[in-house]
Amino acid sequence: MKRRITAYKHYFMDFFDSLDSRSQEKTLYVLALLKTQDRLPVRFIKIIKDGLYELRIEYGGNIYRIFFIFDEGMAVILFNGFKKKSKRTPDDEIRKALKLKEEYYGNKSKQ
Repeated sequence: MKRRITAYKHYFMDFFDSLDSRSQEKTLYVLALLKTQDRLPVRFIKIIKDGLYELRIEYGGNIYRIFFIFDEGMAVILFNGFKKKSKRTPDDEIRKALKLKEEYYGNKSKQ
């Protein structure tokens, strides 16, 4: 299995660029798993709602989350990412990801 991973606009790259090099390496490792593995353990991936998923990354005592969707089965579209500081995923981050998802599909339907 080989999925195609694409970042929508600049949101994921802004997050990725803010990470230290070791956290970036761990993020790339988990993205490689998402790209190549049919199923990932729940410690790496969780469905949030309405087809929105979060990629879960832990490194060096930090917890990172990246929102994404599966589009047409083999494509993964990355949205926003953030450093998690509490047990619950912040509602404003979920709302932002859902808005990006809506915008993505809106733009896609215009093509």
